[in-house]
Formats: sequence, structure tokens, C-alpha cells
Amino acid sequence: MMKQLMKRILVLTGVLVLALSLAAPALAAGESDSPEAASQVQEDNTIGLKAIAAGVAVGIAAAGGAVGMGLATAKSTESIARQPEAEGKVRTTLMLGLVFIETAIIYALLVVILIIFVL
Repeated sequence: MMKQLMKRILVLTGVLVLALSLAAPALAAGESDSPEAASQVQEDNTIGLKAIAAGVAVGIAAAGGAVGMGLATAKSTESIARQPEAEGKVRTTLMLGLVFIETAIIYALLVVILIIFVL
């Protein structure tokens, strides 16, 4: 199971690297002599880099949160199955943990919004 997961992660990482490397020529700018055009190109590159950073940040936060929530839910279900009389305590603790995980994802979203609009 773990080998399959690692294999999938490596394949997805390879696909991401390939996609980014194929997108690099599309982001390349042509040469120009005027300083205004150079300033515009610099601004365009900054916007593109902000978009890439925002996408990567939200993607990592969402993926990490999804994995954490899945593991927490699986373990809580397992513990309720083993000890049904502790269902109330387990469910309360699960909900508190899910709230903390979701809060971390929302913080990542706020950071991304700051990257896009402030920087």
C-alpha cells in the first residue's frame, strides 16, 4: 500500500515538473529596446509568479488538510468501532481536530490572498 502511494506521488510530481517545464517557454518574453516595455515585462512576470505561488500554496494546504482529515476520520471511526461507549468523547475530539485542520487551510487561503493583492 505504501509503495503504491509513493509511486503515485512520484508520478504526480513528475507530471507537475513536466507541466511547469513545458509552460516556461510560454512565459518567456521577447526582447525590446524601450524601458517602458521592460517595465511591463517585469510586471507581467511578477503577476505570473504570484499566480504560480498562489496555486502551489493553496494546493499544498488543501492536499495536506484533506489527508489529515481523512486520517482523523478513519482513526476516529476505528476507535468508535473498538469502544462504542466512548463515541461521544471521540466525536467531540474529532470535531475539534477537524476545526483546527480547517483553520490552517483558511490561514493558507488568507496568505494566498495577501500574496495576490498586497505583494
